[in-house]
Amino acid sequence: MAMNTQSSPADRSKLWQIPQNGFQLQHLFLVFAFVFGLWHILTNVYLTEPGLWQNAIHFAGFAFLGSITLSPWGRRSGTSWAWALDILYGLAVASAALWVAYAESGIYDRSLSVTGQGWQFTVVDWVAGLLLIFACIDLSRRVSGWVIPILVILSLCYILFLGTMLPGVFRSASLPLDDVLFRTLYNDEGMFGILTSISVTNITLFMIFGGFLLASGASNFVIEIAKVVAGRIKGGAAFVAVLSSALTGTISGSAIANTASTGVITIPLMKANGFRPQFAAGVEAAASTGGQLMPPIMGAGAFVMASYTSIPYGTIVAVSVIPAILYFLSVAFIVRIEAVKYNAGEHIDLTVDRSKLISGGLVFILPLTVMIWLLLDGVTPAFAACWAIAALVLTSWATSLWSIFMPKSQFKPVVMGPSKIVEAVVGGVRAAVMTAILLAAIGIMNNAIVTSGVGNGFSLMIAQWSQGSLALAIVLIALASLVLGMGLPVTAAYIILAILTAPALAGLMADGVIVEQLITGISDPTKSALFFLVDHPLALQVATGMTRAEAWELIRNTPFEIAVTIRPALVDPALQTTFLLTAHLIIFWLSQDSNVTPPVCLAAFAAAGIAGSRPMATGFESWKIAKGLYIVPLLFAYTPLISGEFLQVMQIGFFALFGIYATNALIQWYAEGPINPIIAGILVLGAVGAYWPLAWVQNGVGAALVIFAIVWSKRNLRQSEKVSGGAGT
Repeated sequence: MAMNTQSSPADRSKLWQIPQNGFQLQHLFLVFAFVFGLWHILTNVYLTEPGLWQNAIHFAGFAFLGSITLSPWGRRSGTSWAWALDILYGLAVASAALWVAYAESGIYDRSLSVTGQGWQFTVVDWVAGLLLIFACIDLSRRVSGWVIPILVILSLCYILFLGTMLPGVFRSASLPLDDVLFRTLYNDEGMFGILTSISVTNITLFMIFGGFLLASGASNFVIEIAKVVAGRIKGGAAFVAVLSSALTGTISGSAIANTASTGVITIPLMKANGFRPQFAAGVEAAASTGGQLMPPIMGAGAFVMASYTSIPYGTIVAVSVIPAILYFLSVAFIVRIEAVKYNAGEHIDLTVDRSKLISGGLVFILPLTVMIWLLLDGVTPAFAACWAIAALVLTSWATSLWSIFMPKSQFKPVVMGPSKIVEAVVGGVRAAVMTAILLAAIGIMNNAIVTSGVGNGFSLMIAQWSQGSLALAIVLIALASLVLGMGLPVTAAYIILAILTAPALAGLMADGVIVEQLITGISDPTKSALFFLVDHPLALQVATGMTRAEAWELIRNTPFEIAVTIRPALVDPALQTTFLLTAHLIIFWLSQDSNVTPPVCLAAFAAAGIAGSRPMATGFESWKIAKGLYIVPLLFAYTPLISGEFLQVMQIGFFALFGIYATNALIQWYAEGPINPIIAGILVLGAVGAYWPLAWVQNGVGAALVIFAIVWSKRNLRQSEKVSGGAGT
């Protein structure tokens, strides 16, 4: 799984540069990266380091790699003095991380022996701790620009002194410097806390697994199988882009990485088959964005979601299958409309390379099958990833033996020998540098948010601004994700938004359940008495019932601190968990929009560079194509798409396809042929009926209307072709 990156293409090209100061130094560097990658596998399977030591070693290694490969010296990075400074800086940061892990017990012992005088740090403790904070700020700036460093500095200032200067819900008491340092280093929410644990136990391993898939030739299978499926469909070249990006999502959790890897093949292919350059680039960017939504890996966000919600990773993956299919079909629908509208994709030559298909297919399917089977069996993602890597290596060896007995065959497997294994491990470690550094930096912000309680202030703000409207709350979160995504990698934007807004969004869903109880009246006196704390006349009617408008008015006037007490008493715990998962999935999906939404849409810009199209025009094109990023979260919020029974989920998903097609046709003002205002009206009514949750009559009528509109538009196309043909003769 490749990294999520928001740096410029030029910066990304330098991400793994090694100064040319000697053959031996370069090899030592690669040996360290390889050994460090192996340690990640061993520490999750065999070794038993304490959690703090594991996280400290993880950050120490990546800080060392990052300090060298992300040199700040520009053109002078290859000079001897810059090379030496980078090494010394990396060693100092790595030593500081290891010292913090070593010094923990001593800090506790000294502080307990001298009570009432704060945390007893030695001079070395202070130097090591402050150096680590500086390194997080510095290295995160190198990998993603200034946004995260500024947020880290502001978060530290907030709990040190800034919180006392702010008004209202954002006012916070200041903490002494030694307390801030201790919480930053040793709290579960700090830089060596839960986020770094996710990186060391899950994300890095899956990135190494992605490195093995790439080195083994599995990416070739992705392109070839897409040709098999889409080669005979009109507009097949664009369908290849959609399918290959969906499958590449199992390898790479990055929209930019997907665009770079598959776009160099699919974008020229689409252009050669008649698609407009900016549309070809937009399709690739939109489809590649879906790679982060594609199970079983789903980018780093799925691991973070599992840790924050305490919901099993396998459950998150399982409920994400149908939504991911809906997204990719939404992209496929607009490809079909474009192909018909511009008569693109005729006379396609998508010849399948059978040798790549067979050899790549075995090392793609078997390891993923092992991983999915283990995840469904309840093992940890780290354990599943390790065994999937082992399965991939064994599969490559088995296929190589098979090829020996088939000398005349075109079957050419990639054997995972020592050089390929080194390439795979080093490639995975390289891909993990950014995420490892950013998660440690975000841990500092997370600690400040939890320590100060500012997250409650943001939740209250969302609740007040939305006025109880779930749709308005989703719009506010979408706008916030777009703004954050301009300067943050997608995973970082999701984590920050989840910390700040997920409780508010889940709370609004729970409020909907409470409103239904208020309408009928809450007869249980122990539960109805909870509303006596609310200073509002309607609180006296809780036991007898009220209108829906009155119920929402009472909910809106319930203070946040009282609401968080009422919800657990009136809403079933299992339902609260469902609401929390729904909130996180909505935020996770919305956080992807910065890849394809102007003004900063780096996946679209990367695709535009390949297609030779105008970047901003490509950005708007990709935004139109990727509208599933907004439709599916609304389905999360207003239908049981992720919480319903199997038949309910299938009903919602099936009829939503008609609504999605109608939405695409309205945006493109074209279906299977040109549409007019009457057809547009039919499509609007059809979309409403198709989206209506769990209503067979409305769904059936909506689907029928969409089909009728499609047939009518196709009839219009035939008539226009007859007219143009007659005019030509």
